[in-house]
Amino acid sequence: MKFGKWIGGGLGWAFFGPLGALIGFAVGAGLDSTDSNKNAAGSANGAGDFAAALLVLTAAVMKADGKVVKAELDYVKEYLKQSFGEEKAAEGLLLLRNLLKQNVPVEDVCLQIRENLNYSGRLQLLHYLYGVAGADYHYDSAEIKTIDYISFYLGISAADANSIKAMFAYTNEQGGDYKYSTIKTKYNIKNAYTILEIGENVTDEEVKKAYRKMAIKYHPDKVIDLGEDVQLAAKEKFQKVAEAYEKIKEQRGMR
Repeated sequence: MKFGKWIGGGLGWAFFGPLGALIGFAVGAGLDSTDSNKNAAGSANGAGDFAAALLVLTAAVMKADGKVVKAELDYVKEYLKQSFGEEKAAEGLLLLRNLLKQNVPVEDVCLQIRENLNYSGRLQLLHYLYGVAGADYHYDSAEIKTIDYISFYLGISAADANSIKAMFAYTNEQGGDYKYSTIKTKYNIKNAYTILEIGENVTDEEVKKAYRKMAIKYHPDKVIDLGEDVQLAAKEKFQKVAEAYEKIKEQRGMR
């Protein structure tokens, strides 16, 4: 079944409003959407709607700095391949290329997503967008501004937005552009505390409590309604919470 059919098969919330208009144009421009209602799985609605939101917001972020680089396209392809399979990944990239030719009304699209996608799903979208922006090992200030804008209109709290941002990026002492980082590479211990949404002066018991809270919030089961594929992709975010906790434990000598 074609990617366009998979997205549109259930005629879910993504096919109404500004998001639906964008996807409909892109599908019509490059994909076979004939008989899109046929063979639509009952569970395809949630995953298809999530994929539609993901691709439209990807286009907004990739266009933010005025250029589309191969590293970003490769990141998107790999994410789609791991989440939805190789065939859908190739077709999803074709859909994305058509979306990149359009102007994305970010605020309107985000408000539609916010109304129809649960908070955990929106957190997963935000985590993915930072991955796209950092695929070339640099976060352009225009990309960060666009993601911050998206985060605000998706209704993501400042604490949660900063937590996800800290999983990927750090700033220098003077501020400026974000530079690519991860918990596994160049690492600032402050990021670990930000990921757990706590300050560095908290007690060990508060660290443990914060970890339990964040582990529940970011558990992959929170996006189970979007399908097993998206749930699998959500494990990276969950693992980064665990890695941050281990870094803090190591620093403090906690058991």
